[in-house]
Amino acid sequence: MLHDTHPAGWFEQAQAAEERQDWDAAIALVSAHAECCSTDPSRHDSHLWHMDLLARAERFPELAERALADVHARRRLNAALRERGMATVLRNRAEGGDRSALYALVRLLGETGRTQEAHRAVQDLAPDDPYAHQIVARFRS
Repeated sequence: MLHDTHPAGWFEQAQAAEERQDWDAAIALVSAHAECCSTDPSRHDSHLWHMDLLARAERFPELAERALADVHARRRLNAALRERGMATVLRNRAEGGDRSALYALVRLLGETGRTQEAHRAVQDLAPDDPYAHQIVARFRS
């Protein structure tokens, strides 16, 4: 997942914590080395890892707070909500203007055989969004 340029210690500790699903320890270790959009690739990779750990720990309120200013948090949150079938939460986020949440919602609905509901969501929330219509069309064909 991350580059081999990490100093020994924290990285291995974080991996071990992740393997045993000790989310608090893993998140604390990784977040100390994470920086969104860093010019240092290892710090940026750590940021992506941090967002993934938050999602796997189901710390959705924390991810949602970060998602206000961080595209990586927003994408990971919406993916986690989709993976867990949380259509209502995705719809609420989409109603708040999060297009990534709308796309995740439409995919979730289409994947679960609710194509009409997906179409209705697009009509209600983003009738002029060609990408959202394109996602629905994939499930209709």
